[in-house]
Amino acid sequence: MAREGVRRGYRVHNLDYPSRRESVLAHAEQIGRTLAAMPTDDPLHVVTHSMGGIVLRAAVARGWVLAERIGRVVMLAPPNSGSELADWLGRTPLLRLVLGPAGPELRTGPESIPNALPPVSFEVGVIAGAVKRRTLAAPCFEGPHDGKVSVHRACVAGMRELLVVPCGHTFIMNAPDVIAQTFHFLERGAFDCQRRDVGGRIAAVSVAEARGDEQ
Repeated sequence: MAREGVRRGYRVHNLDYPSRRESVLAHAEQIGRTLAAMPTDDPLHVVTHSMGGIVLRAAVARGWVLAERIGRVVMLAPPNSGSELADWLGRTPLLRLVLGPAGPELRTGPESIPNALPPVSFEVGVIAGAVKRRTLAAPCFEGPHDGKVSVHRACVAGMRELLVVPCGHTFIMNAPDVIAQTFHFLERGAFDCQRRDVGGRIAAVSVAEARGDEQ
């Protein structure tokens, strides 16, 4: 993803954070202040993966970076209303071991960090994964999922579009279609309608469909 950004002429900043060592809000303050300090007046386009989407939302909500600084955002596999996997792992001591202090904060309950955040106030496109492979945790998901986050829990109030791709959670950012769709949204504010149904590999769905409200 970063290499493609450079190829297209973007100045790319890979912002790392120790995801298993700190809370969501600690990460949000670090990332938010880093974004706010960037020496440019141009809008900052952002691509996030997984918890990174929640970190960005929290950074804006807490004022560590102003929403006006954010341009367009593509969130890849974000647990925008929590993750059923975090709920499932939370039944054992494994949750904090696997996900660190942020793990319990990513559950699906109303007290979780994602569900306490306001709707997004910047342009957002969400790309969610849906895979068919069975795992021990598969029964805990509500509908299609990428192995860690279900499609409907990737949705967030205020988002512009949702795309569902046949990719697993961990490496979704490496899929060529995902890379192409990401930059199409960053540059045009929408995903590429002409590519949505290529070979049945990528599909646009409504939020209601993602939640299973439509037959």
